[in-house]
Amino acid sequence: MKSFMFISLLSLLTFLSCQMSQNPAKNIALNPLFTDNMVLQQKQDIPIWGTAEPGGKVVVTLNEQKTNGVVDDDGNWKVSLSPVPVGGPYELVISGVETRTIKNVMVGEVWICSGQSNMEMAVGAEWGKIDNSKEEVANANYPNIRLFMVNKAMATTPQENFTSDGWKECSSETIPEFSAVAYFFGRKLHNDLNVPIGLIETAWGGTVVEAWTSAKSLKSINEFVDEIEDLNFNSLEEKETEISYNKVQRAWIDEVNGKLSDAGILTRGYNKYGYNSENWKTLEVPKAWEKQNIKFDGVMWVKKDITIPEEWQGKNLTLNLGPINDFDITWFNGELVGSRPGVGMFRSYNIPKELFKDGKNEITVLILDIGNNGGIYGEPENTTIGYSESATISLAGKWKYKMDNFDPSIISTPPGWPGVAEQNRPTVLYNGMIKPLLPYAIRGAIWYQGESNADRAMQYRKLFKTLITDWREVWGQGDFPFLFVQLANFMQVNSVPSNEPWANLREAQTMALELPNTGMAVTIDIGDAKDIHPTNKQDVGKRLALNALAKVYGKDIPYSGPMYKSMKIEESRILLHFDNTNQGLKIKGNKELKGFAIAGADKKFVWAKAKIEGNEVIVWSSKIKNPVAVRYAWASNPICNLYNGAELPASPFRTDTW
Repeated sequence: MKSFMFISLLSLLTFLSCQMSQNPAKNIALNPLFTDNMVLQQKQDIPIWGTAEPGGKVVVTLNEQKTNGVVDDDGNWKVSLSPVPVGGPYELVISGVETRTIKNVMVGEVWICSGQSNMEMAVGAEWGKIDNSKEEVANANYPNIRLFMVNKAMATTPQENFTSDGWKECSSETIPEFSAVAYFFGRKLHNDLNVPIGLIETAWGGTVVEAWTSAKSLKSINEFVDEIEDLNFNSLEEKETEISYNKVQRAWIDEVNGKLSDAGILTRGYNKYGYNSENWKTLEVPKAWEKQNIKFDGVMWVKKDITIPEEWQGKNLTLNLGPINDFDITWFNGELVGSRPGVGMFRSYNIPKELFKDGKNEITVLILDIGNNGGIYGEPENTTIGYSESATISLAGKWKYKMDNFDPSIISTPPGWPGVAEQNRPTVLYNGMIKPLLPYAIRGAIWYQGESNADRAMQYRKLFKTLITDWREVWGQGDFPFLFVQLANFMQVNSVPSNEPWANLREAQTMALELPNTGMAVTIDIGDAKDIHPTNKQDVGKRLALNALAKVYGKDIPYSGPMYKSMKIEESRILLHFDNTNQGLKIKGNKELKGFAIAGADKKFVWAKAKIEGNEVIVWSSKIKNPVAVRYAWASNPICNLYNGAELPASPFRTDTW
């Protein structure tokens, strides 16, 4: 026993001696999350990590707390600090051969804000202006709300790093491009809790839930096993996949070219080398037209002159334009180099060395926008020309443009692209935009997504729960709060009871409440029949915040509208029972209760009468003598008005499982 204790003591002394004898680390780099103005999570251990040359010692100091770490053989280091009192500002100091000081650090509540376009939709967005946009921007002066945006990135393997402009204090200058839902959520928390709030936006419009989920978790779902394996295909196979149109798509492309030709568009001469475009207007690329106050559907010509470095002579180049909405035909020095449909598909075209000219070279793109947003709209880093990753010229900036006279309504609706847009491949956004954030200490996550999965609602039941469980597992912080937005009302009102995809998707979202520490903001009353991006983002953020204040921060406040609990059949009537009836059920805006449908054993639903009695709703119809099931707000855009005393709407539901 004494021998064992001696060996253990000797091992400890040896370890401590090695620690003391370590040389200071060289070339220390931090994960991009660690910048001036950052927010650290209160009441939790604080992980700090980065890279440096192997073998060196890193010293991290915060609030008189000092911790050492050693860089491993792969060049990675990580230390963990004990919790720090809420408030600030603090300084975070990382020392090796050189010292890095991160200033204006606050300690408070940190939330991940993720999803698709309704999460990405910014406070000052031009393409989808929120309510009172100008006033919200002007009044957004909250220095203790801190904003962090993860740049869009996708990867077929998990990444350790990402790009960002860093943390920023919330102000009229920094808020316009930031998520409106996240901001209004954070503002409510900040005002009610009086603590610093850190919001990390990692979102991408038009994306599916499986793109945000790890490969390990997706492999538990049979439908995705093969797709995960396919991510390993090489770039040549990927290129072949992108250009292998099926017959339907080929026919659509032929139709477009035919209509453009018939209208004389392709004989304008704008694409010829040397065409004088000096009198054309200018716009920013990459950036959707609508974000530049160009309200236009149809054909637009865009053009940029560039000079190719002499040392590139004799090399074949690659022209990267990123995604284009909706269809393009691209020329280089008057020669056709590519054409592709697909809103989310990146344009990457080969430029043979024979096309180069001394001096000025011209890129001309015909863009057909058939509705909604248009233009070259990706990220600046995806808009380049060059022959390798390290030898490129940025094409971002001012381009010339000219609108042409063409009616896009004469073209049929484009068919889907073979496969999916690159950013919608399984796990690629998890790899590029979630994995690199680990293991940053957070309080929880808010999520607004589902529109892109609406046609697969049954599958979403499992997919959404898988994502929530997946994030909790990889973060290693237990069942952290996960709050999400149920899809808003959208599309035309159906005059008869129906079973539409969006209703089923909302049900799949509601089922995620079966997981612990989850919450849902119902938005069935604040959508827009004609716009998938409703402009009332204030109430969305507020309703998410009510969930957080009640479920996470222990406030005794109403946080949810009525939630269906159970039913009882009494002769020709059905009695419905609800949870979250705060101060009683009520009808909003109409004396008659709307949105209920009832059916017998034949499963044929008809509109029903309904009335409130206490905390119950009684539903019936003279057409159904022996009812067995009720549905409420079961449509893409239902007319419904059941609320509780807290003015929160009831969630759509059905009592059947048909």
